[in-house]
This record gives sequence, C-alpha cells and structure tokens, in this order.
Amino acid sequence: MQLTLGPVLYHWTPERWREFYFRIADEAPVDTVVIGEAVCSKRTPFKQDHIPAVIERLEAAGKRVLHASLILVSLPRERRQTRELVQADEAEVEINDLTCLTGLTRKPFAVGPFVNVYNEAAAGFLAARGATRICLPPELPLPAIAVIAAAQPKVATEVFAFGKVPLAISARCYHARAHKLTKDNCRFVCEQDPDGMPVKTLDGAEFLSVNGVQTLSAGCASLLRDVPTLRHAGVASLRLSPQCCDMVAVARLFRDVVDERIDPGEAERRLGEIYPDVPFSNGFLYGAPGHVRMEVGGGSLGAMHRGPPVRGRMLS
Repeated sequence: MQLTLGPVLYHWTPERWREFYFRIADEAPVDTVVIGEAVCSKRTPFKQDHIPAVIERLEAAGKRVLHASLILVSLPRERRQTRELVQADEAEVEINDLTCLTGLTRKPFAVGPFVNVYNEAAAGFLAARGATRICLPPELPLPAIAVIAAAQPKVATEVFAFGKVPLAISARCYHARAHKLTKDNCRFVCEQDPDGMPVKTLDGAEFLSVNGVQTLSAGCASLLRDVPTLRHAGVASLRLSPQCCDMVAVARLFRDVVDERIDPGEAERRLGEIYPDVPFSNGFLYGAPGHVRMEVGGGSLGAMHRGPPVRGRMLS
C-alpha cells in the first residue's frame, strides 16, 4: 500500500508553499506527490515561479509527481490553463474535472477525488480512456470501494485517508463575501486562513470550513485505524491532504501503520498530538454521517461515537 500527498488546497504564501514541498521531498515517506493549484485559478501565479524547483527536488528524492488540474473550469483563462496542462509532454496529470479528457489523447493520467467515480462503470470508462489510478470521492462507503477496486485490478484505487474533507466547489467565493468583497476584487483574503475559515452555527458549533470557492468539513478525516480494512478491500494507496500541521510526522505515522510497525490505535492517539483540537472522523467509510467517528476492531464495526450535535441555522 502506497501513500500519496494531495495538493495543498489552501492559499499559502509562495515561500511557505515552496518550503513545505522541499521538506516533503527530503523527509516524508510518501510515494506520490500532487502539486499545483486545484481550487482557484487566481492563486496560480503565486506558485508558478516555484514549481520547477519543487518538481526537481521531489523527483530527486524519488517521488512521483502529478500535476493537479482545476476542480471547476469555467472561465476562458481556466480553459486555456487546463488545455496547456494536459497537453504538456512532461506533465503527468491528475484530472479533477472531466473537461480535461478532451485534451488527453493516448496519454496516461490519474483521477482526483473531485471526479464523481461512484461505481465500477465510471471507473471502467476512465480506465478505458487511460486512467492508471483513481482517488475515489471521500463520501464513498467501504462496500462501493471494494467493488470498484475488484472491478479494475489494473487501476490503482486510492482513498482519501487524512485531511478536512472536500465537500463542494462553487463559482462564488464565500471567503471574499465574508469580508464584504467581490470575487474579482477578493484581495486574496483566503490567505488569512491557511487551514480554512471556520463556519459556525448560531449555537456556536463548528460546522464547515471555507477555502475560497471551496467548502470543506470542519473536522478531519482519519482512516489510520481503518488501514487493515482498506487493505483487505483492495485499496492500493492512501491520500493525505495537507493541513496546518506537521505533515511529515503525519506521513510517518501512516507509513508505520501500513508497514505494521505500530498499532493503529496508538498511531491515531499520536496523530491527535500532531493535529490537536480537531475532531477525527471516518463516518463516510461506514455509511454513517461524515462527521461521525466509528470505532472498528477486527474488521467489524463497533459502537458509533458522535461529536456534539449541530443545531440551528448556519451563519452566512
């Protein structure tokens, strides 16, 4: 079982973004790294000058590098950017929008978790077009994951295993609106929230996180204790989504669990020290609400543990 580091979804400063990947290259036990801007095309220029050095460092460390496409392609510049990405000879692309397929002729590619691959037929369609690995949507339950993995044994099935769960993408920038700005004149206020902007109900319960045009969960998905179950289901790779914590330490914990060097329960206890004050969840994997933490053991489901109930209207 391999480890994949997904793209940074948040708007980090260029220097922080570059140094993050340099450290990943030098210290993190991950096999594949996805880079590039997937959320907002306006952020792309902040990364462009650093991408060649980041790729060089990652590849020198033996990491496979994938280039993420945008999740939502709508504007002319975004269509042009997407076309240039998929047609670049040197770039191995991870598609997050099906419009990418028009430019991918006879070229292998990966599929990100933002493409709705909900069954084996969808996976088969993408495999026939050249997909070599598919990161499934994080809301898929375990039986569906197992069916897709069994139906496409030549395609690496990947599961979203750590990070705030991506839930939606929009043409409207909620981050800008929260600061009484427009999307075209956003002043890149999303940079003020490098781990997402919390959204609370009127009762004060954390409900969601906002990242520019993207909506994420408030809590963090963690499938550390589910690694043996996922392995049995035929999952080939686990995806770690970068958060504001020590991602090298996170990757080492996942690697130790995958290699059976540490008990999964103890690993998750240590994970709580690395990324404190954020509730962990795995509900989607077991057909429960996404924010739920299911206790597992011996391959069977145990008691369901829920966080505090979320009540009241959402704050706009």
